[in-house]
Amino acid sequence: MKKSLALTLLPIVLAILSMSAVRSGRSINQKSDNNPSSKPARLRFEVTVAKGLISSPQSGRLFIIIGARQQSEPRLAIGNTGKDAPPVLARDVKDFAPGSAIRIDRSNAIFPIEDLSELPAGDYFVQALFDSNVDLKSVNAPGNLYSKVQKVHLDVSADRAIKLELTEKVPDEKLPAETEYVKYVKLRSDILSRFHGRPIYLRAGVILPRGFDADPSRKYPLRVRIGGYGERYTAVQAMMADRSQFRAMWIADDAPRMILLHLDGDGPYGDCYQVNSENNGPYGDAVTQELIPYVEQKYRATGSPHARVLDGGSTGGWVALALQVFYPDYFNGAWAYCPDGVDFRAFQLINIYRDRNAYVNEHGFERPSARDLDGDTRFTIRHECQMENVMGAGDNWAMSGQQWGAWNAVYGPRGADGRPMPLWNPKTGEIDKKVIEHWKRYDLRMVMEENWKTLGPKLRGKIRIWIGEADNYFLNNAVHLLDEFLKRADPPYEGKITYGPGGGHCWRDVTERQIMDEMAERMEK
Repeated sequence: MKKSLALTLLPIVLAILSMSAVRSGRSINQKSDNNPSSKPARLRFEVTVAKGLISSPQSGRLFIIIGARQQSEPRLAIGNTGKDAPPVLARDVKDFAPGSAIRIDRSNAIFPIEDLSELPAGDYFVQALFDSNVDLKSVNAPGNLYSKVQKVHLDVSADRAIKLELTEKVPDEKLPAETEYVKYVKLRSDILSRFHGRPIYLRAGVILPRGFDADPSRKYPLRVRIGGYGERYTAVQAMMADRSQFRAMWIADDAPRMILLHLDGDGPYGDCYQVNSENNGPYGDAVTQELIPYVEQKYRATGSPHARVLDGGSTGGWVALALQVFYPDYFNGAWAYCPDGVDFRAFQLINIYRDRNAYVNEHGFERPSARDLDGDTRFTIRHECQMENVMGAGDNWAMSGQQWGAWNAVYGPRGADGRPMPLWNPKTGEIDKKVIEHWKRYDLRMVMEENWKTLGPKLRGKIRIWIGEADNYFLNNAVHLLDEFLKRADPPYEGKITYGPGGGHCWRDVTERQIMDEMAERMEK
């Protein structure tokens, strides 16, 4: 009976399924058009190295950048976020040398689309980049190879190989020309070289005060400046450009006279954040024991703790606070604007101690990573980390050299493979609770709260923070948590935290001149 009933009902079931399939626009035997694996996408790229461009085989990360509009260098768009970012494919390559051809196709990591088969047919501007520099993670790092830009018609259904040859090489580093006020430093760090087992250099820009050469006996206090994420030491060029507002302020008749030291924001895993870490090495010690003493001696700085202050925004805001906290007797104050997460209960919108997943919140929704001032989501953490997965060796954001990867390299432990251990799974976002204990060393609120008995007296009056309440990266949440502790800290911290209602990233209500005056007053004490 059961067998007979089943046979009787089978045509009816198939008819229902067929009607449902018709309504959905496909037959019951046809794979979904939204399934990338159902599309042929025979398009591929084959990359070679020109003879004589390199002297020995090299290993690194190979990228294909597909620009929709003509621009001089599509490779410089690597790292862009958003749905309109140019598609980038990437894979790891070992022992790349002339005579070998490396293939990149739909099997390799891609961003921002999910599969190469989703690329609309059309004309594109294509370029290849081979990133092999292990000391500097920027795309334009010395020694990296790239191809000339090709305009090609791409159709993923065509069985075609796009051939690209790496014929260009980013030239060796050369310090910019110096001026009356602007100087540059490239100093071999013995501390970092021992850690990495190869020569590592500290770079910095220096801005001298007006009248520096007039009185060779005069000494000056030191202002240590840290820029936003990845900002290079060469930023001093723009700061002191003709007609710049900073230059006008700096050389004004009544401006405080001090030396400005601009630290460099590039390293083996992206921005090194200027502190000791298990992956980057002892950058904090190198800065305080090698770079600053060298600059103070060469440029006649006062050379004492009372005459050293720190400031910076975003990444630089966190670094200014961190150096002040980790070296409390070495510096005499930190001016921090929109600092990166100072409390890991609010690592942007992630509570690393409580949350299970970085990409999805406890309500099951995707976590934003950035917002507009009106509150709209610009992109999510998953989206941003997928970009970093494409940039990172092993398709892993922890090796990307971008924002999340750099944080992870600074705050996290080193794995058995010699690489930074990711706080969360690159694909799923699941947080690895085993690495959190190491992260606690860089939770500035936690470090201060647990050590306030000894830190408090040393940090008295040295902390100043500005933050917009609509910070585009939700950094205001962590500042509030730090503020909660500092308000009840005993002894009192005697600093200042200022909030800007409706203010976005790096809001502040003080001018550059007001900051300089505050610094000068502080260093006179």
